[in-house]
Amino acid sequence: MALRVVLLCSLFGLLLGQGEEHISVDDCCKDGQKHANNKNDCASLPLISASITCRIAQEQCCVSVLEDAMCSTGINVAKDQAVCDSVLAGTCETKTTKMCCECCLLGKAAQELNIPCDHSLSVGYQCSLVFRACCTDGASDNQTAELGQSELPNKDGINVNGGKSVADDPCKGRCDHVCVGNDICTCMEGYKLKPDGQRCEDINECLLGSSNCRGGERCINTEGSFRCIREVSCGTGYELTENNDCKDIDECEMGIHNCGEQFECQNSQGSFRCVPKTKCGEGFIQDALGSCIDINECVTQTSPCHRGQICLNTVGSYICQRNSVNCGRGYHLNEDGTRCVDIDECKGPEQVCAGHGCINQLGSYRCECEMGYNFNSITRLCEDINECRHYPGRLCAHKCENTLGSYKCSCTTGFKLAKDGKNCDDLNECESNPCSQECANVYGSYQCYCRRGYQLSDIDGMTCEDIDECALPTGGHICSYRCHNTPGSFHCSCPVNGYTLAVNDRGCQDVDECVTNKHTCTENESCFNIQGGYRCLSFDCPNNYRRIGQTRCERLLCNDSECQILPLRITYYYLTFPTNIPILTNIFRMGPSHTVLGDDIEVALIAGNEGGFFKAERTPTGGVMSVARLIDKPQDFQLDLELRLRRYGTVSMYLAKVLVFVTQEKPRVPYNPYQE
Repeated sequence: MALRVVLLCSLFGLLLGQGEEHISVDDCCKDGQKHANNKNDCASLPLISASITCRIAQEQCCVSVLEDAMCSTGINVAKDQAVCDSVLAGTCETKTTKMCCECCLLGKAAQELNIPCDHSLSVGYQCSLVFRACCTDGASDNQTAELGQSELPNKDGINVNGGKSVADDPCKGRCDHVCVGNDICTCMEGYKLKPDGQRCEDINECLLGSSNCRGGERCINTEGSFRCIREVSCGTGYELTENNDCKDIDECEMGIHNCGEQFECQNSQGSFRCVPKTKCGEGFIQDALGSCIDINECVTQTSPCHRGQICLNTVGSYICQRNSVNCGRGYHLNEDGTRCVDIDECKGPEQVCAGHGCINQLGSYRCECEMGYNFNSITRLCEDINECRHYPGRLCAHKCENTLGSYKCSCTTGFKLAKDGKNCDDLNECESNPCSQECANVYGSYQCYCRRGYQLSDIDGMTCEDIDECALPTGGHICSYRCHNTPGSFHCSCPVNGYTLAVNDRGCQDVDECVTNKHTCTENESCFNIQGGYRCLSFDCPNNYRRIGQTRCERLLCNDSECQILPLRITYYYLTFPTNIPILTNIFRMGPSHTVLGDDIEVALIAGNEGGFFKAERTPTGGVMSVARLIDKPQDFQLDLELRLRRYGTVSMYLAKVLVFVTQEKPRVPYNPYQE
């Protein structure tokens, strides 16, 4: 059973209509088959004709023979080896061989399982053909084996052995079909003798290319013969007959045309024409709707009238009239009115070139435009050339402005036009003193700077404004007392009395009036310096006491009981510190000059602590006085601190009179610019 794998995809019927060829399509197909039988590649076919139809027939017939041979190889492998393992599917050719081998094995298996050979499996059209061929071939072999020497009819109904019985057969029934004597067997038409010289097998005319199928038809092998099936449709306007021929469809007779009422249908090969029923006379032409329209002979014909005449179109015809002298643009009649002569537009009263040079021409003129102008042949005027648009970026360094007949260059801000009138030089703006203080020229601009103590205005960027250092966020820390702003700077000041400006010109330093002898104390008074001032101090020892040194009084010897309870010593102390010192800060210590084991000491504030700002506490070696409440304003205190010492059973008492002068912590005046 033969199998054709490749299908012709072109419309063979249409290809037959492409021009006349000297070589028939059958000859082209046979040339391709011959090329394949010689085991040549179908991709390198020699062209025997310039026709596309012939080339397609050559190639497809060649491929068909090669693929039929590959399929036949696969079928033979299946029949001889019963396996397809030796057939690899690495290339397109071996895939075809392997497919035919496996489909043949499938047909043989179906025959052995008594499955009908016409059983429809979903294996594809090509595989199903091989399946049925191998299945049918196996059934024929088995049937022949069962029948033994039974007669096999040929195509003509004649017995294979020529109507003779086995006894009369000289080959003794060994031949499948015909015995010609001397034990020589032959086969009927459509069969060939197998290698054993006895059995016959079908000839695949489709594989061998011996079929007479025409172009567009596919060969199907049958037992002992073949048949042709048309593959390519006949195309529009044709129908397929029972003989596989394409017959023209008469659309006019079948009434399947689309001609209107004004037209009648005329059949043609593969199509039809709509011919108007109405026939137009001479001088008219028919439009698509069948109407007759006039032909303008004056336009469609070349010079229908004689020289010196003009053509006038009429309905269905035309007439020729003698031409009157009509001069065109740029000409006028001569004085005799017989011919046209040129008009010299350059000498006319109208200035046609408007100040430019004028050159007369036959029937026209042209202007010789000055530099910077271009002549427009349509408007016949000299038009200004926009050099800035024609040569952008090549004429001026910065900006280009067109003028009539020329152009001019200008520069952007910060530059001035150079002497060549095209380039731009940097302009030194600082020469015109635009800044209120310092100016620095930069390329294309300038920058203003201010001296120390000034800042550049955010409004104009040129004016320098004084920096009010005293009003800055850190201005309160510039001066310890008072800050005074000045143009471009500032200075600090201190209170008039008691302070002087420090070396750094910012802090205020206390003046020691006692050392500088700027106090007003008398000779009997002692000067005690405090922050921002001083105190004149003096004291007298009470009765029964005598003065020892500058600040001490000692009790005189006495025997009465009242005298015995007085302090042994009264000492005056002077302290000064600022306000707002931390609570529990120790400000005064008091104790015996030396301690003895077993001493019992008591300390107490006995006077001057009415506000409770201080407190006294005992320590291992005496007593200490500290701040008990926050003192937030300047004030003076006179405190009496008593110490009682019990030693060896005797009680001794000492009194310290402490004068405390609390001064202002840090004198400072808030800055007010309106007071400056």
